[in-house]
Amino acid sequence: MLRYVLPFLMLAGPAVANDEREAFVEANLLGIFYHELGHALIDILALPVFGQEEDAADVASVLLIDGFYEEDAAQALAYDTAFGFLAEADFAGDVTYWDVHGPDEQRFYNTVCLFYGGNPDAREDFAIDLGLPEERAETCPEEFQLALDSWGPAFDEITGRGNSILFEDGGHNLLTTDVMAAEVAALNDDFDLPVPLIVRVEACGEANAFYDLGTTEIIMCTEFEDHLRALYDQFE
Repeated sequence: MLRYVLPFLMLAGPAVANDEREAFVEANLLGIFYHELGHALIDILALPVFGQEEDAADVASVLLIDGFYEEDAAQALAYDTAFGFLAEADFAGDVTYWDVHGPDEQRFYNTVCLFYGGNPDAREDFAIDLGLPEERAETCPEEFQLALDSWGPAFDEITGRGNSILFEDGGHNLLTTDVMAAEVAALNDDFDLPVPLIVRVEACGEANAFYDLGTTEIIMCTEFEDHLRALYDQFE
């Protein structure tokens, strides 16, 4: 399933590639998309989930970042997606413990740990820079291996070139559109799903992204990328 390529922004023009805010936005668009792809695979493949499905989708997102990208690009992507959780924590204020998602600060540390565990020798500086405690770092390689043992067979089941993932942009001239179009094309080189999955960019009236069980669609809301820009600006 490995697709060692650079992120979309690193293939774009210099004016875009040098914009750290847009790199943050792209990284988090990809991170949340991979999270929703995790939900889609759980549904389409009827995968068993032991625990919270949201946690399983977070794990899938990190594994896809680890598996799809060259090391430098993967670290940059993981760095920005991890910081996206910290920015969301600051933005949201009080923790909503009743929510199906874990607290954003915990999702930050889980992301850092899991990604670090995938290649501890190459990612030691990554873990130190993001403040991963030594006590947690000791367990991260085992956490990564457990995650890979869980998700790996599912990824292997759908590995192959296909055209089962369809993109519908709705005519929106946005970074989201460009990133999703490139990612869907790349995913069709990696995965062949047993049923079609639609990835749609559309206005939702809120900053959101979600998988729709009823229509087998991942919806990337047009409002989400401006929300990410606001997160970046307030976190900086």
